[in-house]
Parts: sequence; structure tokens; C-alpha cells
Amino acid sequence: MMQTIQWGIDPVSMDILGKIFLSLMIGILVGLEREHWRADKKIFAGVRTFSITCITGTLAMFLADNLGMWIIILTSLLVIFASASLIYMLNILKGKSGLTTSVALFCTYLLGIVVALGFYMIAIVTALLLTFLLIEKKPLHSFAENLSEGDIGSALKFLAVAFILYPIVPEEPIYGIINLKSSIMIVVLVSFISFVSYLSLRKMGSHGGIPYSGLFGGFISSEATIAALSNISIKRPILKDSILIGAILSVISMIISNIIIALIADPSGKTASLMAPPFIVMGVIAIIFVAMKWKNTLNLEESIDIGSPFALGPAFKFGAIFTVLLIIANFANEYAGDGGAYAIAIGGVVSSSAVTASVAALAFTGNLSPHVAAETAILAGLVSTISKPLYIKITGSAELFRISFFSFMIIVVSGTIAMIIWSYYIRAHFL
Repeated sequence: MMQTIQWGIDPVSMDILGKIFLSLMIGILVGLEREHWRADKKIFAGVRTFSITCITGTLAMFLADNLGMWIIILTSLLVIFASASLIYMLNILKGKSGLTTSVALFCTYLLGIVVALGFYMIAIVTALLLTFLLIEKKPLHSFAENLSEGDIGSALKFLAVAFILYPIVPEEPIYGIINLKSSIMIVVLVSFISFVSYLSLRKMGSHGGIPYSGLFGGFISSEATIAALSNISIKRPILKDSILIGAILSVISMIISNIIIALIADPSGKTASLMAPPFIVMGVIAIIFVAMKWKNTLNLEESIDIGSPFALGPAFKFGAIFTVLLIIANFANEYAGDGGAYAIAIGGVVSSSAVTASVAALAFTGNLSPHVAAETAILAGLVSTISKPLYIKITGSAELFRISFFSFMIIVVSGTIAMIIWSYYIRAHFL
């Protein structure tokens, strides 16, 4: 009897082909960006080169299982030689300067190896980050030009301390509460978000005037932003409407920042998703007030000066507040129930972001329910918002306090009502 021939591809081959295809896509992604510059200058490595290089990394890793690691060494030397040749042609023969394409080519080769090892998400995210860095050449250089030596020095000191501490702190949570590695990463990521806003403020704040400064300053510190804006109202009373808009926009950026921080501290997204509805209501009301007041603004170039969040002082301050609130929230919840956890929302007067980070981190570790964590974070946002008129009263003009009090109270009341309704719905349907 004749046997029927089964045509098809075995699972192992399918896996290999799938990885080769992903490597091809990564190479094309990075290579297309390099091709983008072809109209401006001669390109020595484009789509084909980057695609072949990424596939080479993947194939070399597969062949290493059968031929030995010498194939990895050989292909690595080949890619290094190709990258060095690019550097020689560009810097010596053409008399120009640049290492970007050569380094990107070798990085793409490594991504091919990462794909072969099965770390798809790492390979894809890294490829996207690599492409972003290549695309954003001019904006990144422009941002760098706006950094002072003090800003760069502060950032380097902060990162040096953070990443020296990270490897040496213990893996196990202290008293089952404080995971020092996670705490360090949370502080770094929150500081990074603030630093991006700081760069934007340095680059474009003066051109956008007070409202723009208020919006980006709120990502750094809404409390410091309100105090700085209010101080302007004493010197320039005519700008009171512009300052009010800047102050309200700082609340919007505080809301966005707190949701992002909740996602960082609780990657499951449960705390952030439960926080979102009341915060969205507050944001919508704030936008309505901004729209109503916008016609009264004066387009004058006034800006505010807020220190770099990558300095050791602000970073350690946030880390200290975050750690203290983390401990207080855990023990308060353990000995006083939900009411104890809610009580730390008063910390929103100082830093609603630190409150949010601490309760979200507890929710992620299972020491606090996501619902209670979200409600506490919302309360902290409300406390932060209701304290804004107090900052204005202390540091600003009486007229600014008079016109701002109503706006902030409406935002707080609408947020409170939204939180009550949302909490009742969650408890009735999901708890």
C-alpha cells in the first residue's frame, strides 16, 4: 500500500520561521528610519542591511545549538567589523562625525539574538525605543541644549545613587511591606516623568505663557506650581485670569500624573482603572473652567522656575514621603481597617503623587484592596485640589484668591460626588 505523504511544517520549524519573520519586521522598522535620511545625505546602511543583520542574529543563535558558540563569536565579529567600517567611511573618508548608525546596527543584531531566545516583548519594546531615539534626533538634541550643567550634574548624581543602591538592597520586602527595589524604581520613574515635563517647561514654557507653564509645572509639582504662579499675581495683578487658568491646568496635569503613577506602582492596572472615573469628571469640569476663562487671558510671556526633579533633594523628598506613607497606610489599614488607610489621604496637602504611589504599591502586593487604594488616591487628589486656594491665599494676591476659590470648590465638589456614586456602584456590583 502506498503511504499518504503529509505535507506541512512541524512545530519547531514554525517556531523558527516565526522568529525569523519577527526579526525581519524589527530590521525593517529600524532600517526604514535610517532610509528616512537618504534625501539629506548618503546612507550606508538601510532597510536591507538592518533586516539582514537582525535575521543574522536570530539564525546564529539557532545554529549555536548544533554548531557551537563559535558561530555567535564569528557573526558578532562580522557585525562589529561592518559597524567599524561604517564609522571609518563616515568619519574618515567623508570627514563627518557620527556613531549612531553603527551602534544601531549592532543593537539590531543583538535584538535578533533576543528574538531567538524567545523574549519577544523585550525585543519589540527595545526596537520601538531604538526607533524612537533615532527618529527624535532633532527634538532630543534641542532638549539637551536647554539643560544647564547643574541640571545634568543633578541628574547624573541622582541616577548614580539610585542604580548603586538598586543592586545592593535586599530582594525580600522589609517587614513584608517595603520592597526597596520596587521603591527605588518607582522613585526613578516618577522623577523621570517630572523631568520630561521640566524639559518641556524649560524649552517652551516661556513661549506658551503662564497657562503652558501651569500645565507642565503640574507634572513636576502642582503644589510648587501653584505657589510660583500665585507669587506672580502680586507683581502682575493684570495677569490674574491667566494665572487662574495655569493653576487649574496644573490640577489637570496632577490628575494625569497620579493615574500614571498608579500604573507604575500597581502594574496590574486595577488601582488606576478604579481611580479614573472620578478623576475624569474632575478633569472635565476643570477644562470647562479653562474654556470659560480663556478669552480673558493676556498673551504675555511669563514663566515659572521650578527646580529639576532629578536633583537628589526633590527625589529623596518624594522617596521619603512615599516610604513613610507606605508604612503608615499599611499599619493604619491593619489596625484601623479601611478608615485608617483613608486617613493618609491628608498627605495630599504635601504630595498627592506620593500618597497614590504608596497605596497603589500596597494594592499590588496584596496588603490593601485595589478599591480602598483607589479611593484613598482619589481623596488625596481632592485634598490636594482643595488645598490649592490655601496656597494661593498664602502666596498670592487677594483678588486671585477671590476668583479662584469658586472654581476649585466646584472641581472638588464634582469630584467628591463622582467618587461617592462610583464607589457605591463598585460596592454594589463587584464587592
